[in-house]
Amino acid sequence: MSDENMHEDGTLARIDGLSGARRHFRYFDYVMASFVAILLLSNLIGAAKLAEVGGWTFGAGILFFPVSYVLGDVLTEVYGYANARRCVWMGFFALVFMAVMSFVVVAMPASSGWTCAASDEALFASVLKASDPGTICQSTYVSVFGSTWRIVVASVFAFWAGEFVNSYVMARMKVWTRGRMMWTRTIGSTIFGQAVDSAIFYPIAFMGVWTGQSILTVMVTNWALKVAWEVILTPATYAVVGWLKAREGVDVYDENLDFSPFAKADAL
Repeated sequence: MSDENMHEDGTLARIDGLSGARRHFRYFDYVMASFVAILLLSNLIGAAKLAEVGGWTFGAGILFFPVSYVLGDVLTEVYGYANARRCVWMGFFALVFMAVMSFVVVAMPASSGWTCAASDEALFASVLKASDPGTICQSTYVSVFGSTWRIVVASVFAFWAGEFVNSYVMARMKVWTRGRMMWTRTIGSTIFGQAVDSAIFYPIAFMGVWTGQSILTVMVTNWALKVAWEVILTPATYAVVGWLKAREGVDVYDENLDFSPFAKADAL
């Protein structure tokens, strides 16, 4: 446990957002790496699969993507808005790189000799006779990693806007509540952040493809599920935040900070 800034009675030393932005934290890099990794994996692995459990159909990614919002809450609560802002930009550029890489790799011509698990499936035996293993592998590869430009753009900008709203509300509510009742700001920030995320993603991705009613239904349903996840994970959020604060030795309150997403590094 770090005692550098902790008071003699063991309580955490309160620092403002500007001091938090300029401070070196022991565990910040690990939390940031976890945040970006979960963000990328939930978009890469979970986004493409439509699952059905007990007659209920849903996108499999919804099981894990909300974890990135929980980590966003942890980042803002423990390390302050400025450090959370850095993580949001890191996640944004990581998503952009992933999208560009996916487009390039998927578009590259497949080798006719490329073999994969699908090319050995008896189900595709007739297709294999009429073509080659590479054609089958390319088709399955596209089905997993291929995506339309609309969905990619919607996903990237919905994340960017939603996470900034989430962090802003979280930071402001911490000052308003004087650091008490953390559950009000973790849930409250998710309500607003996920609302912005959903309001941007679904219209951009599916307007003209789905009916307006379908978009609204899925938007509201997924928003409610994500908020419910935040509520369920509240005890875990408390545990992680408590552990990290105890080891960092300080408690950051964003009272002296520029909240613009585009604030210059020297102004923070």
